[in-house]
Amino acid sequence: PEFISRPGIGLDFLNGDSGDPAAANTSATKGAGYDSFAHMPTGADRERQRPYAPQNPYPVPSSFPGRILPIFENPAVFEKLGTDCLFFIFYYKQGTYQQYLSARELKKQGWRYHKKYMTWFQRHEEPAVTTDEYEQGTYIYFDWESGWCQRIKQDFRFEYSFLEDSLQ
Repeated sequence: PEFISRPGIGLDFLNGDSGDPAAANTSATKGAGYDSFAHMPTGADRERQRPYAPQNPYPVPSSFPGRILPIFENPAVFEKLGTDCLFFIFYYKQGTYQQYLSARELKKQGWRYHKKYMTWFQRHEEPAVTTDEYEQGTYIYFDWESGWCQRIKQDFRFEYSFLEDSLQ
């Protein structure tokens, strides 16, 4: 690929330019780098999966789960789920009662949804500045787009106008 041969990006070793002329042209050296880049994640890998809708539905045995089990409509079940599971349900089951239950449980755990950034924030410590319009301080936020992890954002200004304060 073109990007491997550009100088100065630190990937010259993939072209066999290790400084050792004997190792420069071996197939193992050249193939290893190209194989790695052939399987790199793409931008489409982070898109939400859409629910599968079969074109030709086929009747299956009753033992096969074809719909959400009734137990997942019980709010008490969501109190026992971990934070990662609640985030997964919130982002991947949009528009469902389960999304509502996961949001409700996240709010109980001190998470607050930011409508502008479409992510969840939680105070890491008491805000340094608090006014009627915003609060500013250190927050933990859930990075669902690029890392599926919790990160810390220091000196973040959380404007109350972007706070989702009701569950609908």
